[in-house]
Amino acid sequence: MVETKQWRADPLTAGLENDPQIKAAAQCLIEGEVIAFPTETVYGLGGNAKSRDPIRKIYEAKGRPSDNPLIVHIATPEQVREICTEINPIAKKLMDTFWPGPLTLVLPSRGEVSDAVTAGLSTVAVRMPSHPVARALIRTANLPIAAPSANRSGHPSPTKAEHVLHDLDGRIAGIIDGGETGVGVESTVVDCTTTPVTILRPGGISREQLIDAIGPVADDPAMTRPDQTPKAPGMKYKHYAPEAVMYLVPGGGERIQGLVAHEKNNGRRVGVLTTEENENGYPLADVVLTCGRRGELESVAHSLFAVLRDFDSKKVDVIYSETFPEKGIGKAIMNRLSKAAAGRLID
Repeated sequence: MVETKQWRADPLTAGLENDPQIKAAAQCLIEGEVIAFPTETVYGLGGNAKSRDPIRKIYEAKGRPSDNPLIVHIATPEQVREICTEINPIAKKLMDTFWPGPLTLVLPSRGEVSDAVTAGLSTVAVRMPSHPVARALIRTANLPIAAPSANRSGHPSPTKAEHVLHDLDGRIAGIIDGGETGVGVESTVVDCTTTPVTILRPGGISREQLIDAIGPVADDPAMTRPDQTPKAPGMKYKHYAPEAVMYLVPGGGERIQGLVAHEKNNGRRVGVLTTEENENGYPLADVVLTCGRRGELESVAHSLFAVLRDFDSKKVDVIYSETFPEKGIGKAIMNRLSKAAAGRLID
């Protein structure tokens, strides 16, 4: 166990690179420690991408398998050229359109980052976060920062500093509290070494947005094939899972009500994940938690991981979740829900 320091940084403050809290956190990174920090998607657990020892500490803190690659976070376009051998025209277009923001690009690696980051692949996943605290931290440390989500492996990703503390207190050197994150689901990961480019993980940038920017895109079949070596995080192992057994129920409504009644007859404590529109539609459930508004899927993405964590505090035995249209950010929402439910779908 180590002492986990806590720093606070207001993302609205000007000149964050001069903030003593940011400088102290950056110094930890320079010294080879790992710390948690906010991005616009979720909190990340960062370490020097060029050094094997910090990457080992990330894997150990998370309890994460070492064949799952990490995303390298950078603050300037110049840093991409330092760690990648090629930026083709499509990748350049994506960078110009969506960076800084929740889009990760898989590009040929120059070998500058540790092979522990790439999981032995010839490619490296890179993104430029838009969160002011994240970018100030990277600039101040003057290092590319490898960072998966700052949670224990398999748990819902953290969107608040308190989530990180719950999972990793005593396991990491520190946490920068920059408030609640915005997008709520992780970045979209796109492989730019294929033609057309391939979506490896749906996330904060939708398929439709990608097509508008660059034309046709493909979906990687490895998203549903755990036997393959992943090129991106979140593709191989069970993720985002609450402690209770979870099921997805297309249609919701009366179908969920019947399932709730059956479970309660068997003495189980039952939770339902719904939206504000249907909050009063499940009177038989022990716990009903709302995850944003169905008519505004961005609000569902924003709240999703926090709600999954909240179910753990409610001590339910089983959770039934409504499903969502797989358009726009709904694709990322359903990807995360499917993984949280370990693929359990009552259809």
